[in-house]
Parts: sequence; structure tokens; C-alpha cells
Amino acid sequence: MENQLKIVNSEEIKNLIYTIRGKQVMLDSDVAMLYHYETKNVNKAMKRNIERFPEDFCFQLTNDEFKNLRFQFGTLNKKVNNGKVTRKYLPYVYTEQGISMLAGVLKNDIAVQVSISIIRAFIEMRKFISSNSQIFERLTNVEYKLLEHDKKFDEIFDSLLKKEEFKQKIFFWRPNI
Repeated sequence: MENQLKIVNSEEIKNLIYTIRGKQVMLDSDVAMLYHYETKNVNKAMKRNIERFPEDFCFQLTNDEFKNLRFQFGTLNKKVNNGKVTRKYLPYVYTEQGISMLAGVLKNDIAVQVSISIIRAFIEMRKFISSNSQIFERLTNVEYKLLEHDKKFDEIFDSLLKKEEFKQKIFFWRPNI
């Protein structure tokens, strides 16, 4: 068991965390892979204990959310049927609290240890976002200003191109040296 857990590190887990509906979540297939379960068994365990999984712990993606996720991140873990990627049902996603709840529902040592690693990865990401929020805000402001400047330059260039002849000519004087 110890060797299996060393394969999954915090960075690998962070790459499996997505933001959907403004919440950081993990796909059921990724959770199942980390827990060494089949996806359907993870979801069955959740459904058998549905009272432990309110919508802020676990929810099913809509068609649009699933399509956007697939386009954003490429092909996700799904069955391959004659070269076509398919999935019978829309995936469920689990928040940090849902992952914690799953650890109590799934009764094996791997699930408990992996849950601890996943929760630590969520915490690290939250700390990173929190500690860099001012930088992100400043970058957003700089990007907005650059877009404004690009629009102004486009307007100037468009007006220059529309005029066939300039009313005022620009001359440069170069002194003889």
C-alpha cells in the first residue's frame, strides 16, 4: 500500500482539481482512480449515503459543463468504444467536503490515506489563491488597461488609414554634423 500512495503526490492531485460553479471539485472518475475503486462503485457508495452528500459536497455536471470541461482539458477518463470516447452517465464532482465524506463511506486504508492527501492539496490551493489574490487582481487590472489601450490604438490606426492625404505633414530636420 505504501508504494501505491507514493505514486500520487500533491502536484498530481492539484492537476485533477477543477473549478466548476465557482467551487473547486474533483471528477468522480479521478477520485475513483485515486481511491483504487471503479467510478460506478464510488458513485454507488455516495448514492447509498445520499444524506451525507448535499449539493455543496457533491453534484452531477450538466451536459454543457461536461462539454466545456472536455474542451478545456482534453479527453477525460472515460471508456473508449471503437475509438470514440463515451460515458454512460454525466459525471459527479466532489468538493473538498465531499472527498472528506467519501473517506468515511469507503472503507479501505487507501481511501483514507488518499483522502488526506486530496484534502491537503485543496488546502494548499486555497492558500496559494488567497496569498496571491492581490497579484491576480493587479494582473486583471493590467490586462484590462492593455485591452483599453489596444482599442485606442486601433481607433487611431483606423482613422489614419481612412484619410487619403494628411492635412499636416511631418518633417524631420537633421542637422549637418
